[in-house]
Amino acid sequence: MMNKPALRRPDTLYFALQLALSGALLSLPVAAVQAADTPQSPDVLLGPLFNDVQSARLFPDQKTFADAVPKGDPLMILADYRMQRNQSSFDLRHFVDVNFSLPEEKQKYVPPAGQSLREHIDGLWPVLTRTTDSAAKWDSLLPLPKPYVVPGGRFREVYYWDSYFTMLGLAESGHWDKVEDMVDNFAYELDTWGHIPNGNRSYYLSRSQPPFFALMVELLATHDGDAALKKYLPQMEKEHAYWMEGQNTLQNDAAAKRVVKMKDGALLNRYWDDEDTPRPESWLDDVTTAKSNPNRPATEIYRDLRSAAASGWDFSSRWMDDPQKLSTIRTTSIVPVDLNALMFKMEKIIARASKAAGDDGNASRYDELANNRQKAMERYLWNDKEGWYADYDLKSHKVRNQLTAAALFPLYVNAASQERAAKVATATETHLLKPGGISTTTINSGQQWDAPNGWAPLQWVATEGLQNYGKENIAMEVSWRFLSNVQHTYDREKKLVEKYNITSTGTGGGGGEYPLQDGFGWSNGVTLKMLDLICPKEKPCDNVPATRPVTKAQTAPAPAPAPAPAAKS
Repeated sequence: MMNKPALRRPDTLYFALQLALSGALLSLPVAAVQAADTPQSPDVLLGPLFNDVQSARLFPDQKTFADAVPKGDPLMILADYRMQRNQSSFDLRHFVDVNFSLPEEKQKYVPPAGQSLREHIDGLWPVLTRTTDSAAKWDSLLPLPKPYVVPGGRFREVYYWDSYFTMLGLAESGHWDKVEDMVDNFAYELDTWGHIPNGNRSYYLSRSQPPFFALMVELLATHDGDAALKKYLPQMEKEHAYWMEGQNTLQNDAAAKRVVKMKDGALLNRYWDDEDTPRPESWLDDVTTAKSNPNRPATEIYRDLRSAAASGWDFSSRWMDDPQKLSTIRTTSIVPVDLNALMFKMEKIIARASKAAGDDGNASRYDELANNRQKAMERYLWNDKEGWYADYDLKSHKVRNQLTAAALFPLYVNAASQERAAKVATATETHLLKPGGISTTTINSGQQWDAPNGWAPLQWVATEGLQNYGKENIAMEVSWRFLSNVQHTYDREKKLVEKYNITSTGTGGGGGEYPLQDGFGWSNGVTLKMLDLICPKEKPCDNVPATRPVTKAQTAPAPAPAPAPAAKS
């Protein structure tokens, strides 16, 4: 039995008073009473003070104040603020320093000299591990019962989909205890909140992220056997229910929250955030984005920005009408191919777990759900003209043309036919494969989930997906090129980073709302998996070899040389 961490649950009266102080209380609807059962996001707790601090750009990173902890009752801080703010001598930064504990900057990790890439990653696991089984009363951090590994940099909490790829590395390093701890934490979140939030912060509770929990359980089952599948079956079903909430009352050709019912009655999913306000961690960015497009309601833009954050691809031309204008984002009117591939996989794993638990009826039900979803994916998420999987547009009522790395997810979960997988492989090699790995998209928009960036999870999805359909040569090429990129960057900088520029090797990625982060959980995990993929088990490698090892599938006898690293700037 897991120990339950201490939670802060402000009562309804407190919530009502807080709303009154912020000037927002006209009435207290049922939803507000229900909301009082969960920790409040800092923008709600602090009302106008939160807006004013973020609008004043007191901190280079807007996440800093979202993670700050009030030193006293937010009601009293807010009352003091209302009294003091119009005084001529008022200093907002001083007020914040007096009333809030700001996040502490962790001492920069300096790795021992002379470490191999593998040694560096293995040495990072304890550096990136956090234990927060309790939190201060008004902290936005949500406590978790077990230790967990954070991505690194500005990301001081656990993130949902990041964690799966981090866990692949933990497993590769033999840290199965840490893998189990993290599965336990996510199971705890499902039991507590009914879903796994984007991260363990109050301001992330309104959304989830790509649903990898079932794959985490499947990973743990490779070590613990069917016992893991049976243990976490109730939580896997809770997550499925969260994603499918509202399906029974939905009309054809309509959408509600995360569920989309197509014109033929087929059920698919989309990304969604329950809130339609600026994201606390990117408050001013969102306000500025909404103001740049006065022809759209701000709340609509906020919802689509938040929903893109739920996708993990924040932000990408994939969600935008105009790749150069973030305010044209419309995530909620797009049915994503990667999300539905993950839902298919979730349903298949729940079916397998049900069978292991002796519930053949439940197994059959989830197998049927998976089969129905697969048919819907083949009908709606395949672009026959282009020859690749793509997202479906609910506004134009047709599949979109854009090729992205998400096209490989049906291969990753074994949902594609051999013929279609071969076409995706060709498209990947022709359009997405670059000297440093797989490009996220073919469009350079300045957003971080676009060209020229390559992200570790997408490299692994591509590698696994292509291998599933016998495309060993391309799969190994993806791994080899990305690993060379990671190695060359490590050789120069002695760190692994969040994303990489794949037009060359040895350069971290750019774009987006914040500077390049190092650490970095999912890059570490994927690097270890790829090192063990390209080197034989009997002779594992701790660095990327100077020449690419020959695989059984390779027809050319000569191994390819490593791509040249980018020149130092």
